[in-house]
Amino acid sequence: MTDAALAHGGESRSAAGGRNPWLIAIVVSIATFMMVLDTSIANVALRHIAGSLAAGLDESTWIITTYLVASSVIIPISGWLADVIGRKRYYMLCVATFTGASLLCGLAPNLEMLILFRILQGLGGGGMAPSEQSILADTFPPEKRSQAFALYGIAVIVAPTVGPTVGGWLTDHFSWHWIFFINVPFGILSLGLVQWLVVEPDVLERERRERLKDGFKVDWVGFILVTLALGCLEVFLDEGQRNDWFSSSFITTFAVISAISLLMLIPWELTHRDPIVDMRLLFMRQFGTAFLVMMAVGAVLFSTTQLMPQLQQTAFDYTATLSGLSMMPGGIAMLMLMPVSGFVSGFVQPKYLIMMGMSVVAVALWHLTSLVPDATFSFFAFARVFLMIGLPFLFIPITTAAYVGLPPRKTNQASALINVARNIGGSIGVSLTTTVIAQNAQLHQSNLVANTVQSSSIYQQTLRQVGEYFAAQGSPAVEAKAQAVGWVAQLIGRQATLLAYVDVFRYSAIVTALLVPLALLLRSPKPSRSAK
Repeated sequence: MTDAALAHGGESRSAAGGRNPWLIAIVVSIATFMMVLDTSIANVALRHIAGSLAAGLDESTWIITTYLVASSVIIPISGWLADVIGRKRYYMLCVATFTGASLLCGLAPNLEMLILFRILQGLGGGGMAPSEQSILADTFPPEKRSQAFALYGIAVIVAPTVGPTVGGWLTDHFSWHWIFFINVPFGILSLGLVQWLVVEPDVLERERRERLKDGFKVDWVGFILVTLALGCLEVFLDEGQRNDWFSSSFITTFAVISAISLLMLIPWELTHRDPIVDMRLLFMRQFGTAFLVMMAVGAVLFSTTQLMPQLQQTAFDYTATLSGLSMMPGGIAMLMLMPVSGFVSGFVQPKYLIMMGMSVVAVALWHLTSLVPDATFSFFAFARVFLMIGLPFLFIPITTAAYVGLPPRKTNQASALINVARNIGGSIGVSLTTTVIAQNAQLHQSNLVANTVQSSSIYQQTLRQVGEYFAAQGSPAVEAKAQAVGWVAQLIGRQATLLAYVDVFRYSAIVTALLVPLALLLRSPKPSRSAK
């Protein structure tokens, strides 16, 4: 039996119900793959969606923002919802909502309706991951959790790597509608398998009845504060750069509301008898450290997943499909190393694996600072593989370590908060890198333009050579000279952008390296007194 079972007089909290627990791990990973895939797949289709629905590109970004806001709001309260609704029932409700909303997104006639359906999709998708992780934590004993999370991690981390490829291919060869339609069969399959194979343990049902025996009580103040704190934070991070941060009253308002709500949320939830979010977990050394490290992993994973295709499409003229293909080898490397990481986690303490993984990621990011204007497809593919080698040795040990020392009744709340860490980290990472790129590109362009003067012999020689090229193509002498000046300006813009990306990789490598010692604060999991 697991520790969870022993804590309840021998009653098991497993969702397997006598079946092979690995079957349950596979079943819950199906919906996760679908949800995480959709999170990254929509990014590559924004231009197509905007054109199809007669909307501006800035307007179309709300398709991403509203999904992230809805997801961020529902994740922290998912633990409480699973406790009061029932874990299996809540999980199936989330999968059904996500699947139905995906179908509606594909059928949306205009941008307003698409944004509305994306909110529904985010509410469904946000609650899935915490429920799945809590199912795995209760179904597997501590010494086998790392292998279970390895299987689950394939869906969570590999999906963002294949998302741009799938999204680019569907968008280029069919239409953007199919990036949403593709979720429907996966959702239906997941619902059928969960209903058939996943069991709601008797002990969870009894705990739910005990919780509700005095009536259905909701921490409405906590709910409102969580919604405002994380929802406004997501809008602030996602829209800040486009609106010039604090020079915009719109962004400033959201930042102030988020900060005030967070400052009010912490003391309220710490003193509330039945908090909707158990903030006490964050002040436990083990869980709090895992929370911080997971935020860092989320920042690296999501920011690099978004940065690489963006870099390739803006500075190297890659198509959406080609940029996605360059990330595919990294996904394959991840797929191969996930089981290895799960196996090794049974013998090596999580903190040492996390330190190793962080070190590999830091070196991989530093390697990306060698990026040059004529970088080849193989450079990007190898760089992605190098980066992804370290991530399996981060995600699995962190997730496993987060549950060490927690009472079984806290599993749902812990699962919700560890997913909050990954999402907030991802949003912060994407926001910071986008801002650094925009600001440093302007700085580098100013420096390059300052060195491009009429008295420079190199500049004059370049203008002459490029002008001769355009003249050879049939342009008149005056027009060829103007085209040469334009070509140099375009070249400067590309070089400035490239240098800004190099800056981001350098900063990310330094920050990741500085976080390596943080893992030493983690304790090692103790084996259960008897295996299940």
